[in-house]
Amino acid sequence: MEGGPSARIREGDCAVLKRDEVFKAVSVLRRRKITFEKQWFYLDNAIGHIYGTTFEVTSGGNLQPKQEVEETTTETKEAGTDNRNIVDDGKSQKLTHDDIKALKDKGIKGQEIVQQLIENSTTFRDKTEFAQDKYIKKKKKKYEAVITIVKPSTRILSTMYYAREPGKINHLRYDTLAQMLTLGNIHAGNKMIVMETCSGLVLGAVMERMGGYGSIIQMYPGGGPVRAATSCFGFPKPFFDNLHEFPLSKVQSLLSGTFTTETLHADPEENALGEEESNGLTEEKQTSLQETEEEPAPEAAMEINPTEEQDAMDVNAEDGEFKENKEKENKENVREKQIKQWERRKKLQVAAALLREKNADGLIVASKFHPTPLLLSLLEFVAPSRPFVVYCQYKEPLLDCYTKLRERGGVINLKLSETWLRNYQVLPDRSHPKLTMSGGGGYLLSGITVVLDKGKSDSSNSEALKMEEPSSKRCKLQDVPC
Repeated sequence: MEGGPSARIREGDCAVLKRDEVFKAVSVLRRRKITFEKQWFYLDNAIGHIYGTTFEVTSGGNLQPKQEVEETTTETKEAGTDNRNIVDDGKSQKLTHDDIKALKDKGIKGQEIVQQLIENSTTFRDKTEFAQDKYIKKKKKKYEAVITIVKPSTRILSTMYYAREPGKINHLRYDTLAQMLTLGNIHAGNKMIVMETCSGLVLGAVMERMGGYGSIIQMYPGGGPVRAATSCFGFPKPFFDNLHEFPLSKVQSLLSGTFTTETLHADPEENALGEEESNGLTEEKQTSLQETEEEPAPEAAMEINPTEEQDAMDVNAEDGEFKENKEKENKENVREKQIKQWERRKKLQVAAALLREKNADGLIVASKFHPTPLLLSLLEFVAPSRPFVVYCQYKEPLLDCYTKLRERGGVINLKLSETWLRNYQVLPDRSHPKLTMSGGGGYLLSGITVVLDKGKSDSSNSEALKMEEPSSKRCKLQDVPC
């Protein structure tokens, strides 16, 4: 795949910039200034290179592929036994800030600046080998303007969102998202229902796992679906052919059989257009009324000069042309809005037809709303013996959902779980857990649907409760006289 055309950076692609453990999603466009980690540059020279290439920012904001240079270990051979005699008083470095700035102005690369900092440090050779490596790494991060351009994926984008904007994805950690995809049995050819308010990250992860095969129905609250993170994946257009959307406000009407697209609300733009049209009509009426009121008397009209009459005729002709052009534009806008609304209704009907079949292969819920009403209503569209997964940042809503599902029946293998993640530093002779770790990645409620016999559900629930009672308690209850 590395040699294929899809692995190369092209203009218009969605790419991710990487520097150490910091990520940023951008669109690859020519002559567009990008600011990342206190560095600004252009992506023009990156077009045509393979994803994963590391670039160095040169003068003028241009990117140049970094040449792999073997690091010499001559400086690090001389090392101290410990750091007890090293005092951080700020006097160990001979180079001043002005000297470093002068080196930058001359165009000297960051690698050479780091080498000069090492040579002008009076305490570098007294440090231990580990401390020297740490010093070099710290200076490289500060002075070397190195950026890697990688292809977006679920792992990279989920890591980026969790580090930069966790609130937009409901604090969904990347390992929890991986658990959701596994428990939901996401694969090509599935018919999935996805309800999420994570900026489209969960939807994009499902689309990536399915690879453009199968169908996805996205349930959304409000006026329309949010797919900010989905657009960062850079999926080709065929991926969106089998992506459908359906509003949550229409679920109950669909289940009751009263669903219709006639009550579909117009877009906010359409409402604004209607208001503009009405305002325009009222203005025209007002102007016409003012014209009729301000018509001069016949005697006064006879006294008007011919030049004034000609000017008035020219103004009226210009006003007439302006009104005609405005009416044409309004008609064209109305026609475009009508076509868009018709297409939207058609898509809505297709999504409703898919839901009416009630044979979805899985359900994924990751939203900021309470999961119980969502899950109980959306499970009606899932076929028996299919998995479902619900994510919530907190445990208590999922406990309530767990209880309601046990009372309702129709599900088996219910599990409420929390994943625990800890990062490790893996280096020679100093591998250990990192000092900082995530406090929590949310909770998952998973299970499998089965056929729900509504007639026997009440009796089965009561029998199950009786079976759960201890035998001694049942005997005592039977011995008590009525």
